[in-house]
Amino acid sequence: MIILEQLFHVDNLSLIMMELVGFVTLCVASFSSRYLNGDNKQTSFYLNLITLALTIFLMVNADHIGLFLVSWAGSNFFLTRLMLHKSGWEAARQSSILALKNFGVGFAFLGAAFLLLYRATGVVSIQSIVSAPIETSIAIISGLLLLLAAMTQSALWPFHRWLTSSLNSPTPVSAIMHAGLVNGGGFLLVRFAPLISKEPIVLSLIFVAGIATVLIGTLWKLMQSDIKRMLACSTMSQMGFMVVQCGLGLFPAAIAHLCWHGLFKAYLFLASGSVAQEKRLDLDYPPSLKHFCLALMCGVFGAYTFSATRHTEILSGDTTLFLTFLALIAGTQFALSIMRSYSFELPLAFATTIIMGSVYGFSVHLIEQPLRTLGISTPQPLNALHIMALMILTAAWLFILFARNKQKNQADWVLKTYVQMLNASQPHPRTVTAHRNEYQF
Repeated sequence: MIILEQLFHVDNLSLIMMELVGFVTLCVASFSSRYLNGDNKQTSFYLNLITLALTIFLMVNADHIGLFLVSWAGSNFFLTRLMLHKSGWEAARQSSILALKNFGVGFAFLGAAFLLLYRATGVVSIQSIVSAPIETSIAIISGLLLLLAAMTQSALWPFHRWLTSSLNSPTPVSAIMHAGLVNGGGFLLVRFAPLISKEPIVLSLIFVAGIATVLIGTLWKLMQSDIKRMLACSTMSQMGFMVVQCGLGLFPAAIAHLCWHGLFKAYLFLASGSVAQEKRLDLDYPPSLKHFCLALMCGVFGAYTFSATRHTEILSGDTTLFLTFLALIAGTQFALSIMRSYSFELPLAFATTIIMGSVYGFSVHLIEQPLRTLGISTPQPLNALHIMALMILTAAWLFILFARNKQKNQADWVLKTYVQMLNASQPHPRTVTAHRNEYQF
């Protein structure tokens, strides 16, 4: 019993993570029973899937830095084994190798951070480390190493290519990858939140890394025509947003985002086969100024209900205002799509935006509430960096919304930039199957 207490620490954070991973694993296993029906490697797939889930359970409950490191490496290894489902398929093998190299780099960053923290504190318990007084320079360096490890795990730019090159993995593997393992970076930062939140420099760098990934991932997503590639770029941008919330000191909100995005993205991957049959709505952008102003009014009420159901002030002077402002943008976009799709139905748009704001706020509060006992919510004062990021995000949103140029003759620099960005978003050439005969059943 004493040995178990030294190795493990079970709290509300680990319980939430186990519930998420357990539920997604069951859904993936159920889907795979039909998806892999007749596959000669079905048994090995289930063995790797079960072992992957067990190593994740071990990681989220680990308190010993050695056990955490081993389970971190083990979960990544078994993910690459799942990616290499068809070992005779060269593209799948290259995807697995690329991911393994990326995870190896992350393992080195994480190991260096743990070694530095052990030398500074003399203890191996994570709970003891995050509560121990640590010299500022050591805390900053270790925090940066933890950030780099989180970036490799969560596919933040420039460590993103393993994720965008993993699209030849079986659909169930993509689901467990995007709903489970890719969230590991956010969990790592939240687990060490008491240490990270004491260093404003580290929080600022976390915020910048997240914002850069949000912008790049969102731009790349809009350029894709392949559904799985689009989902991969979407995951990349959403992981950036999760890390942004960590950089804002809103660690419980990051876990809420991790949970709901993971469930939603797992569903999207498992349902990706039916996308070709969906009816697409032409929203006929750009919208008129009248439509936009009315949608913006709906967005304001949506942001208010979001804050109210989260039990936060809508005009707070700290970084919680950042989330409220993003809720306003999301509410405006949602109301605009309702009005444009249903012949200018303002009452419907107003009502649904308020309902969605309430549901979103309550869902975040549902996760934040059990995490209050951990004391990891540390909103930061708003600074110039946060305001500048909001201005950039708003400008990018308005540009995409209104700058829909349908002219065929574009400036050369626009076309060159588009091609460069499109090429940058592509998977590694070795992970692409150029001819169907190269696929080994």
